[in-house]
Amino acid sequence: MGIGDGSSNGNQQPVHKEIRDETTPLLPVKVEEDEGFHEFNGASFSGAVFNLSTTIVGAGIMALPASIKMLGIIPGILLIILVALLTEASIDMLVRCSHQGKITSYGWLMGEVFGQWGRIALQASVIINNVGVLIVYMIIIGDVLSGTTSGDVHHRGILEGWFGAHLWNSRAIVLLATALLVFAPLVSFKRLDSLRYTSALSVALAVVFVVITAGIAIIKLFNGTVAMPKLFPELDGLNSIWNLFTAVPVLVTAYICHYNVHSIDNELEDRTQIKPIVRTSLFLCSSVYIATSFFAYLLFGEGTLDDVLANFDANLGIPFSSVFDDIVRVSYAAHVMLVFPIVFFALRLNLDGLLFPTSRHISRDNKRFAIITVSLLAVIYLAAILIPSIWDAFQFTGATAAVLIGFIFPAMVILRDSYGIASKRDKILAVTMIVLAVLSNSVALYSDAMNIFRKKEVA
Repeated sequence: MGIGDGSSNGNQQPVHKEIRDETTPLLPVKVEEDEGFHEFNGASFSGAVFNLSTTIVGAGIMALPASIKMLGIIPGILLIILVALLTEASIDMLVRCSHQGKITSYGWLMGEVFGQWGRIALQASVIINNVGVLIVYMIIIGDVLSGTTSGDVHHRGILEGWFGAHLWNSRAIVLLATALLVFAPLVSFKRLDSLRYTSALSVALAVVFVVITAGIAIIKLFNGTVAMPKLFPELDGLNSIWNLFTAVPVLVTAYICHYNVHSIDNELEDRTQIKPIVRTSLFLCSSVYIATSFFAYLLFGEGTLDDVLANFDANLGIPFSSVFDDIVRVSYAAHVMLVFPIVFFALRLNLDGLLFPTSRHISRDNKRFAIITVSLLAVIYLAAILIPSIWDAFQFTGATAAVLIGFIFPAMVILRDSYGIASKRDKILAVTMIVLAVLSNSVALYSDAMNIFRKKEVA
């Protein structure tokens, strides 16, 4: 499938039509009117910022305090800012190329620039990334409601704390009930717009978590009951240096929103607003990430767990500690439950587009819709039971698909420069992006592999 030359030749029309159809799964909000999907006058600036911010802020916020613990406060915060700047640059590359070529999806852009295999690579990467993210969501819910064990220490979940340990509130049963009673109804919607109210509520719940965490940390800081956190990492050998790189995939995953940028852009009445929208969203999310990482690490110090929510099961050293513990954990678990269907929506559409590129849209085929939905829920549920740590899941998805979606693919698009818009600065930045992404994540994967081997030797 080649790159169109933009001519009016009749032989070129079917090629563009085929690419548009094959990449429809990356455009969940742009569906035919005769199927009951109506147009609107365009999304507002604030609404677009809200939607993009919702895409960004998810489970990644829970693993960031562990990254700060590993890197130290100063390098950790600087790295959060650096990844945000690189994310803005990579999205800008996609948006400029897409506007120049009048392209309305990430997949379509990859198909235009690199042909059919480019589109397939992008869709496969989105599937891998979103499956990883949804597994993490399930793990978080299991940790909060049923508890988690870190080393020899068991952190009680909310249900276990309220009612004691029973079969009915075990991890497997609780996650199964969540999948059937919460996720199944929400992922049954065929329109993304149907989830707008749950999306708004999810953001409000995330803010509750950030405000309470910051408030408790500040109170304890004034009371002098928190230890001085380390500003820089403790390096005692080559292995400790390698381990620092394992934090990079976690940070990368926390900013992946590229697969929703085109959908948000398409809804805007004024498409020139997309760049300030991206900047505003990234600034907002970076502020939330920095505040949460700093205050959570300040609050729990070296006892910060991979999933910081699990830390909220003990006495925080303030009045009504148990009440705040439960509020924090319940609010964020509910937030994750409400974000789940938004990520699932893109996952289902991309999987369908990859498996059935020439079939009619999945929203018109109830049987295919049901089979893919049930199959994905089952796979995610089983994986969440088998994968014990969100750190492991984030390292895998961050070191593979997330890096491709967020940095390598956009850089490759700008280097190919099919639309003649790339400056020398763009190409230097693109090469730098690819080199940093490949080196840092290769080291992270190597470090992860070595850690696994060492654990096996110790065992």
